[in-house]
Amino acid sequence: MNTAWLPRALEESRARGFLGPGAIEPQIQHAEGFALCWEDRHHAPPSAFLDLGSGGGLPGLVLLERWRCRAVLLDSMERRARFLREVLAWPDAPLEGEVLQGRAEQLARDATLTESFDLVTARSFGSPAVTAECGARFLKVGGALIVSEPPKEEAESRWSSAGLAKMGLRALGRVRHGAAFEVIEKIAETPDQYPRAVGVPAKSPLF
Repeated sequence: MNTAWLPRALEESRARGFLGPGAIEPQIQHAEGFALCWEDRHHAPPSAFLDLGSGGGLPGLVLLERWRCRAVLLDSMERRARFLREVLAWPDAPLEGEVLQGRAEQLARDATLTESFDLVTARSFGSPAVTAECGARFLKVGGALIVSEPPKEEAESRWSSAGLAKMGLRALGRVRHGAAFEVIEKIAETPDQYPRAVGVPAKSPLF
């Protein structure tokens, strides 16, 4: 791992208020938990991953540095997207990263993004129902959605099997690598009606 670029990028993110005020190293370790969840099940990195609501760059920048595979960092806020593009343009940044600014509900229907990713990650993106609906269409069948979870809540109370099945998803269960993560597999194509229009997943969640 390049020991200079990533901490410098995250320090800059924190200075601009995109990350919390805590130390950077624990935040990197938390982001690496996403990678460990993937690596528990796969010998190789994903060919491509998408980070929902990448914001200040976690976990997206950490995973990009670790795997050096195609990485799409998606955020709806222009300021955060501009920051991510800035740090990815630094001379020592990985070349495989790209940034998209927009709403996941709309971008998921872009033909170049639909079912294009082995992995979708989400850290503080939204409720389980919103995260699942916004992430499902990006995933290839057989791919995984990995979501950072509250440490004490029971997974069964957050991830409805019936609700996930509507989008072609199935929960594989909670995993701990320091923090808690939910791993969700895409087992069938996502029906055409999902995701619904911008804002609808949050206003009328499926579960």
